[in-house]
Amino acid sequence: MADPAILTHSLTKKYGAVTAVHEMDLEVKTGEVFGFLGPNGAGKSTTIRTLLDQIRPTVGSATILGLDSHTDSLAIRRRVGYVPGDLALYPNLTGRETIRYFARLRGGVEQAVVDELAQRLQADLTKKVKDYSTGNRQKIGLIQAFMHRPELLILDEPNAGLDPLMQQEFLTLLAEARERGSTVFLSSHTLSEVERIADRVGIIRDGRLIVVERIDDLKRKAVRRLDFEFAQPLAADTFAGVTGVREVTVDGTHVHISYEGPVTDVLRAATTYEVLNLTSREEDLEEIFLAYYRGDEADAVGEASASQAESTNHVR
Repeated sequence: MADPAILTHSLTKKYGAVTAVHEMDLEVKTGEVFGFLGPNGAGKSTTIRTLLDQIRPTVGSATILGLDSHTDSLAIRRRVGYVPGDLALYPNLTGRETIRYFARLRGGVEQAVVDELAQRLQADLTKKVKDYSTGNRQKIGLIQAFMHRPELLILDEPNAGLDPLMQQEFLTLLAEARERGSTVFLSSHTLSEVERIADRVGIIRDGRLIVVERIDDLKRKAVRRLDFEFAQPLAADTFAGVTGVREVTVDGTHVHISYEGPVTDVLRAATTYEVLNLTSREEDLEEIFLAYYRGDEADAVGEASASQAESTNHVR
């Protein structure tokens, strides 16, 4: 059985009194696309920099491709493609010179692969880096990350500045990498960027990994909504106690219901009255993601404990 692509044990990073990453236990399977989600400042980039030995953990450890992230950091970097969240390139080099520089650091790469990536991303390699837009600099970062066909891609907000067409091409590149057996660790603050490609997602809040879920399981948790229009006004407690109902808003003849699970009991209660109109909609996954950032800190800690126990059983 293959080693996990990424495995952390109680990974913690503190800056004085501030804990940027708190006792993170995470396992990313070989060959999967894993979305690492959280808003700016949640601890995503600190986690990545710690994994890549750019900074040292205060407590805990990590292995990448079965190797110790600190003692084997050089060997790891040969096998990893990385796009940092704060991509910095030499401003007076052209895009082509930049790619050649990174290629030499890696001991050489196939020029045909570089040319194909540049064509697919519509990257003009003749301009100097200082003359690039944010999106065009990001294309150079993506080329250098993909060009040696690494076993593991670690990508921190890689879509920054890319137009929708290039974002779609980027997702295609990720799908192809997965088909080759590569693992992708994709950090983002937007669930919609990763939901079409990720197998699983982990959500980080204030440095804590609060949940790890398969995308399909996350979708099944989506709260559905029904909007009724009745022939007559209903009392506010009409749907009280109905199985699955989470929230009811009554505005005269209009009733808005949020529910989980089968709709049978909701419809049975509603059709005892004359229904003039009915519409149904599902909660966007982005709302589910944002829901993990609502509520008080005690709820977050409770979620973390329960989710970690459950995710450990799923992941291992």
